[in-house]
Order: sequence, then C-alpha cells, then structure tokens
Amino acid sequence: MKPVNFDYARPGDVGAALKLISDDSLTVKIMAGSQSLGPMLNMRLVQPDLLVDITGIDELRSVDQRSDEIVLGACITHADIEDRRVPDVTCGALPTVARGIAYRAVRNRGTIGGSLTHADPSADWHSIMAAVGAKVMLRGPKGERTIPVEEYMVGALEADLQPGEMLVSVTVPKLSSTARWGYYKSCRKTGEFAHAIGAFLSDPDRGVSRVVIGATESRPIVVAEASNILGDGGAERLGAGFNSQAIGEVIEAAGMTDPLDKQTHIVALRRAIEQAQSA
Repeated sequence: MKPVNFDYARPGDVGAALKLISDDSLTVKIMAGSQSLGPMLNMRLVQPDLLVDITGIDELRSVDQRSDEIVLGACITHADIEDRRVPDVTCGALPTVARGIAYRAVRNRGTIGGSLTHADPSADWHSIMAAVGAKVMLRGPKGERTIPVEEYMVGALEADLQPGEMLVSVTVPKLSSTARWGYYKSCRKTGEFAHAIGAFLSDPDRGVSRVVIGATESRPIVVAEASNILGDGGAERLGAGFNSQAIGEVIEAAGMTDPLDKQTHIVALRRAIEQAQSA
C-alpha cells in the first residue's frame, strides 16, 4: 500500500513551521526522522493533506550546553547521541540507551523529539529522560511552555500538544560526579520494542532519587522520590537495598495488577539497579 496524495513543505525556521501547522482547514503532520510516520503513511493509518518537513530548521539541530544542563534541539538523532556528537552530561546514560534503540539505520534517522512526540510507551526515550529529570519545550501560537518529560506523554500514542504547537527542544540536567544510574529493558529479540523497562537515577549531591517503570500500557510510572526503594544512594551495591515490595505497591496502585506483568517490571528495575553505573 502507498500513502494518499499530500502536499509537502520544508520550512526554514520554526516560525514558518508553526504557521503551516496552524492551518485548521488542513490535516497536517510534522515529519522529522519518519521512522514511525513513514510506515503509518504507507498503511494509511494517517492521511494528511500536508506534510511539514522540519529537518531543514537549524534551531532544531542545535545544542546549547550550559553550566547545569544541556538543551538539545528536537531533530537531534539517536545516532547523534550514541556517537557523542552532542556532549553528554548524563555520565553515559543517554549514549548507552541510544545504542540500544532498534537498529543503526533507525538511529541514523530517528529523532529525539519525534520519539517523544510519537509517545509509544515501549520506546526508550520517555523512560530514561523521565529518570534523569528532563523537560521538553513546546512552542505554539500562545508562546512557549516547558513541562517535564513524564507529563508530556498523556497516554499511549498521545502527547500533550495544544493546537498549533510543536516540540522544539529537550533540556537535560547535568548529573553530578556522585550520580549513579541504571537502565534495563526486556525484549525477546534485538531491535524490538520493550515489554518492560526499569530505570533509575540516584544523585545524592543534587538530592535526586528517581525510579521509572516503562513499557506499560500508558505513560511510564515515575517515582520522583524513591529513597524508600533505592536507599540513600551511598551503598556500594544499590541492589542490596532494593525494596521490591515498595515498587510493587507503586506499580499496583498505578493499575498494573496482572501478576506476571507486574513481576516482569519489578525484575527489570532490579536488573537496572544491579547493573548501576557511576560517573
């Protein structure tokens, strides 16, 4: 099957792109890496009147490194992060996770903003970005707004985008020298979407202790204060203090009641903690 006929535009800046997507008389889709949009077009799951290609916008490929954070343009690719063409402020967390996304051909084209906006619960970026405390910046007719990554995904394949808005950048905080992080996903085969994801960040110098359970039926389960699950973060082996009962209660309270599904996610987090990496 092939896509329906559509018009194509390649704006040179964000303002021009916003003007195009604000046309209420048309069904408009934004195109970046197209690793998800391409198949959906071919299967006619989406049938746009206009496709807006944002890959020619310099702002969306920019990197702004600051003293305590880094701002990544929405069109930074997975491979850019994997190959460290952009500076890493996460003690290796983002490059390591990027390396495990799908296949190299996908990573060469897929973008961080596109993945977050597509909002697949099993995708990697939502879970690890929520773990490190990243935020997204959105721009639209009413100006700019910034929200935490975990609030950007409203539900499965649904992002918090108001009419005429687009994701412009992702801000990632710089981890301290004492930070420890872990990420584990359960897949039947390489390149497949995860069936369970466990991620955590313990950064005592910044007073941060976060746990994320991903690959759920909706947005990731985020525990913003997880010291009761991880301990104080100072133990040599974090896994020794892992409180599986506490995270099990959190998972169940979030609506995951199937015993096998619940245990699979607990084990994913346990393995992430057992494989903890330091700065």
